[in-house]
Amino acid sequence: MIYVYTDGGSRGNPGPAGCGVVIQKCIDGKCATIGEYHRYIGETTNNQAEYQALLLALDELSKLNPTQKVLFHLDSRLVVEQIKGTYKMKNAGLKPLFDRVKQQLDTFHGGYQFEYIPRERNAHADRLANKAMDEGMRSTNEQVL
Repeated sequence: MIYVYTDGGSRGNPGPAGCGVVIQKCIDGKCATIGEYHRYIGETTNNQAEYQALLLALDELSKLNPTQKVLFHLDSRLVVEQIKGTYKMKNAGLKPLFDRVKQQLDTFHGGYQFEYIPRERNAHADRLANKAMDEGMRSTNEQVL
């Protein structure tokens, strides 16, 4: 099974934002990290950043072409419940991101599942999202100076 941890955040809402992704392959209860990714995504909201993190994960997973089930772990209850269909999509700013996620999920032949996890269990992806924000903000500040 493939485990995916994603996190997106913004400093301010909206504000400078980033996303982080950790991908692990798990066999018989033993997991090994096979990918870590982060990306600065500019000024956006925290919920948009959460969706961007999921899209980054899906892009990277498509390169791996997994045939086994993928279990996505997110600390955004909103995104998890929207993807599952429990919450309706009401935010026009999130709708295009939601549609892209659903379209990409349709290509997973091994199946997938989404699970909400507490923030403490998502620390690795959170660190990567913060790293992206730090690097992006530093780069932006250097360009201004």
